[in-house]
Formats: sequence, structure tokens, C-alpha cells
Amino acid sequence: MDFPALLKLSHCALIMKSIRISDIAIFSLRLLILCVALVLNPLRAEEISFPLEPESQVSPDSMHGKVLCGYQGWFRSPEDGSNEGWHHWSRNRNRLTPESLTFEMWPEVSELPESSQFETPGFTDRSGKPARLFSSADAATVDLHFQWMQTYGIDGVFLQRFLVNIQRPSFDTVLQNIRTSARKSGRVYAICYDLSGTPADQIYEKLTTDWIRLVDKLKVTQDRQYQYHKEKPVVFLWGLYPDRFDAKIANRLIDFFHENTKYQATVVGGTPWYWRQEKDPEWAIAFRRLDILSPWNVGNVSYQDGKKEASTGYWQKDFEETSINNVEWMPVIYPGFSWKNLKGASGENATIPRRGGKFFWKQFIAAKKTGANMAYVAMFDEVDEATAIFKVTNHPPVEANFVTYEGLPADWYLRLTAKGTKVIRGEAKPQPEIPIEP
Repeated sequence: MDFPALLKLSHCALIMKSIRISDIAIFSLRLLILCVALVLNPLRAEEISFPLEPESQVSPDSMHGKVLCGYQGWFRSPEDGSNEGWHHWSRNRNRLTPESLTFEMWPEVSELPESSQFETPGFTDRSGKPARLFSSADAATVDLHFQWMQTYGIDGVFLQRFLVNIQRPSFDTVLQNIRTSARKSGRVYAICYDLSGTPADQIYEKLTTDWIRLVDKLKVTQDRQYQYHKEKPVVFLWGLYPDRFDAKIANRLIDFFHENTKYQATVVGGTPWYWRQEKDPEWAIAFRRLDILSPWNVGNVSYQDGKKEASTGYWQKDFEETSINNVEWMPVIYPGFSWKNLKGASGENATIPRRGGKFFWKQFIAAKKTGANMAYVAMFDEVDEATAIFKVTNHPPVEANFVTYEGLPADWYLRLTAKGTKVIRGEAKPQPEIPIEP
């Protein structure tokens, strides 16, 4: 124990000495335990600070003018207490190797407390020391991510809640950390149920049971920072794909959120980008019953002058069709794509270069010109498919191949997202060229 620590303990002892002998039997023991705990394990809240004033808080009352990022929150470490190993970093939860890794970008973790950086045996940084990763189940990690949102002016997140993993305690841990960090940073959040991988006959029961629990027991919709729209909490249903399950399930879910007064919500639907072409009449009805429609556009590209650009030409008709049906439209905007480590050689052709942010920026401009007053950025933290906008390192370990920001600052895409948010809000002009310098 160092000298300052001894001084703290001495101070505690002096306090105890001033207490009457008749009181000291219980009190002294409790106070001594508390003092030792504070000396040896300082409060984590001091490790990540939130310097902005309360008036900078994002209003949770409406989706209008909002740009929210998808937040996967699915990364784990063998040392984070979740007992899930290297979940979402590696195919083998017990080992992380160049052959087993499943992510494309190496996140920047240097701003995290030492205790929130987890060493990766076999991977080294440029100083020759073991490279480190984070865990989404770690409170300080989520704090830092929300501090970045606060610092750069990003509104908040849709927290992905995967039905297929809904029983895992660590996903509740992530949710609780999100709630705390959103409150401290003044950012907003809302639940996004990802239906991927869940058997069709389990979707309705699992989802509604979980939402009832979140409302009744965890009381998430009572959080000051939970996102509302038209006086109802927002719930995102991602994965409304006709080839995955019957439209009756989709319509039943919409009925639940529209008709059940206690558990009602504004329903956002994540659909295929080609939703208007759907031939199944029941699915066509379901899409037009949503409150907000958000067609998934990641990977949907066209070629212009030999370069991949996000396909946005169909957005105008989407906007018109949703408007006719009294549905609001939330386009998906993403910075690029890669999954070579996830898919191997078969993923080579799917790579979508970021081109220094030009690919990303053009989508904000197209969305604004189409008439969007809200947008969904995919994603904040998904390094699996290289769609992340948070800080990643330009100097990843050399033991495997990783995508970088090609020498641009680690915060470049946070800054672009913040600037794009101002464009969507009408606070900045929709200029065709990126209006900020690296």
C-alpha cells in the first residue's frame, strides 16, 4: 500500500477515535471496511468524466431531428465476468487467434481505464506489448462510448437486443450500463429487438414477454433518457423480412404495440430495402402499418464512375409511399463495409471502401434532399463488418489483416456523424463535399 493510501486510512482512524466507546463496536468496523474499500478500489465513476452541462442534454420527446446509431453491445472478454469468453471477437470463445477472429477493425481502447482493457495473447501493438480489446459488458467501456457521443454531438443509440440471446444475463448488464451512461451523458436510447436467428414460433412470445418485463420490472420507459415519439416509447423491430417468417407474426407484433395501452409503443420496422416490391399482400399491409419504416441499406450499392456508392436512388419513392400511408421514413446510413475476417475469401467482393468518408457523407446529403427528418446510422460499434463509426486504431496488430481509417483521425467518423446530424436537422447546409477537415 502506498503512502497516500496510508494517510487516507489514518484519517479514517481519527474519525473513529472521536466516536464514543459505546458506539464504536459496530460503527468502527463498518467504517474501517469502507475506508479500505475506497483506498484499494476507487470509485469507477471518477474514471470516465462527463464534463458537459445539463442543458446540453438531448431531448427524448421526438424522433424528429434525431440521428441515432445502432449499438450492438455484443463484445465480451474472458475476464469481464460474463462467462462468454471472446464472444463476437472470435469463432472460438475460448481462444482468440488470427484464424478464429471475426472482426475487421481494431478498436481504440487507450482512453479506457487499465482495468477495462483486456489483453489478447498472441496479438501485439506497435510497442510490442500485448494488444488489448474491450468488453461491452464493462460499465466504463459503455461510459466512454457515451462520453464520445456527448463530446461530438451524437444524439444516442438504438440498443440491439437479440431475441436469440435474450436469456443471457450479460445482455441485461449491457442494458443497465446503457441506461446509466445515457443518464450521465444526456444522450437518448431506445430498444431495438433484433429478430435474427429466432425460430418463427418463438418470436412473438419471447419479444412481448421481454418488453413487458422491461416496462414492469426494469421500468426502462420511465427513464428520462428513453426515446419517445408522439408521446409513446419507441421500439425498433429489426428483421421484418418475408423470407424469415409469416406476415401474421409481424402484424400480431404491431397489434401488441398499438393496442395494448400499458405496453404501447411507436413501432419502427427494419425491413428489406426492396419492401415496396413485396408481393405477399399481408406483408405489404404490415409494412404500411408501421409508425416508422427503416429499410436496411447496408451492402446495397451501385457503381458510379467505377466506384461503389450507396444505392439511394429508390429513396424518393420510399419517402412518397410512406407519406401516402401516414408512415414516417428513417433511412439507414452507413460508412462502408468489409467482412473478410468473418467470411474469408468469399467476403472479398463485398468490401465497400469508405473513401475517406465520402461514401458516408453522400448518404446524409441524399437523405436530406429526399426529405428525411431522422436517420439511423449503422453502426456505432460494429467492427465485425467494418461499419463502426467510433474510434478505431490506424495501427492494429500485424498478426492479422485489419481495416483502418487509412491515416485519418480516430474520431473522424464521430465528427462526420455529428456534422451529418446537423444536416438532417437543418442546422447545416447539405453541401456535396465534406465540409470539415481531418
